Amino acid sequence: MDNLRNIPAVDEILGDERIKDLSSQYNRQFVVTIVRQAVENLRLELKLEAEAVSKKDLIERITQQVLKKISASKGTLYKVINGTGVVLHTNLGRAPLGNRALEYINRIAGDYNNLEMDLTAGTRGSRYDHVENLLIELTGAEAALVVNNNAAAVMLGLNTFAFDKEVIVSRGQLVEIGGSFRIPEVMKLSGAKLVEVGTTNKTYASDYVSAINENTRMLFTAHTSNYKIIGFTAEVSMLEMTALGKEHSLPVMYDLGSGIIYDMQQWGLSGEPLLRESVAAGVDIISFSGDKLLGGPQAGILIGKKKYINEMKKNQLTRALRVDKIAIAALEGTLLEYLSGNPVDNIPIIRMLAASPEELKDKAGELADKIRSNAENWCKLKDIAIKPTEDMVGGGAYPTLRIPGYAVQLEFVSGALEEIARELRLMRPALLARLQDNKMLINVRTLINGDDELIVRNLQELIKKDDISSGSSI
Repeated sequence: MDNLRNIPAVDEILGDERIKDLSSQYNRQFVVTIVRQAVENLRLELKLEAEAVSKKDLIERITQQVLKKISASKGTLYKVINGTGVVLHTNLGRAPLGNRALEYINRIAGDYNNLEMDLTAGTRGSRYDHVENLLIELTGAEAALVVNNNAAAVMLGLNTFAFDKEVIVSRGQLVEIGGSFRIPEVMKLSGAKLVEVGTTNKTYASDYVSAINENTRMLFTAHTSNYKIIGFTAEVSMLEMTALGKEHSLPVMYDLGSGIIYDMQQWGLSGEPLLRESVAAGVDIISFSGDKLLGGPQAGILIGKKKYINEMKKNQLTRALRVDKIAIAALEGTLLEYLSGNPVDNIPIIRMLAASPEELKDKAGELADKIRSNAENWCKLKDIAIKPTEDMVGGGAYPTLRIPGYAVQLEFVSGALEEIARELRLMRPALLARLQDNKMLINVRTLINGDDELIVRNLQELIKKDDISSGSSI
């Protein structure tokens, strides 16, 4: 019962300097309500605690709860410094946008705009017009359509042409993408009936022919970008597939996943089909993601023959899956960077993937020097070094490829690594690094301009915390 008597009054908490600061930033009544809730929560907790707690500690517990609650009201989506070396890190939002995409978002987001207005004719227009011609120019397709992600694009294609009818697909292509989303489940939701042919490792054109009947409405193929089957294998080429489709008057849909406009073979990135190649092979409908190797916003992009794209545009499901003005603006800005002829400099993920080991070694050296000059006397830091690493593309692309890169390696005193990694994740901006062999690796390939200074600043904040808690000086 002594603990309950020690519970501070609401006014005592409001008198804390940290809470006073909050009252100057937020509506006072909002702060008072949060404080009262925290006091009541503490009362319930103390009824279950037998150990005595001082009033000072109770005040601190309430104050921390209030600070945490109000901090959450600032929003929960933050910038993260990506020190993992995974370029298309799905958990970190995949592709960061380029400057032109950001400029286009800023240009229209806070104002009215001509999203669905033909300003020349003064009549209603189509939101897809802003990007369709750009996609046609860049891929050689007859037409294009954009929905909110690639799973939606696949669902729309299947629903439009094979609702309550059969779609033939190779067993070896029944892929699962991130978050346990599976192609068979997407097909089921579209209303199409899945017909599997071949085996996991071998499928022939004859397998498709044997499965075609009066209920067949589509031949479907998925690029297995997030895994590889090697060894005793056989698959139907895209030219064979389109020939089959033409022979049997069936559309061929190709889920490409990533979708590449810019040829990256010069940097050792081969094996992902170029969009132009798939169009040239005669594929009727191609779907791919906007925020993977294209380097744009989340979007499901459909390109292909005009008659099929137009049918999908008329499907009522298209409205439920449509993209908003922000995605359209970002996609337009990204596509224009490709047309400008300089995507390596202007699209962040292309720039990252094109970086040579020599460039990255220099970049790691610069970051190591900055850390060394600001943190070398930190009691928890034992060593700073530059280490070669193996970076990854991520986003389900090039699963077996490891790209030579460099990282700054930080070695800490025994037992400090996990604690420091957690502290860095909780800072704003957060730093996500690789932990390997009891060391922290900050891979420099995935750092954005300005991240070096933020990393040094965050480390300095940790040094200050240690300095205050230990009462020592550096």
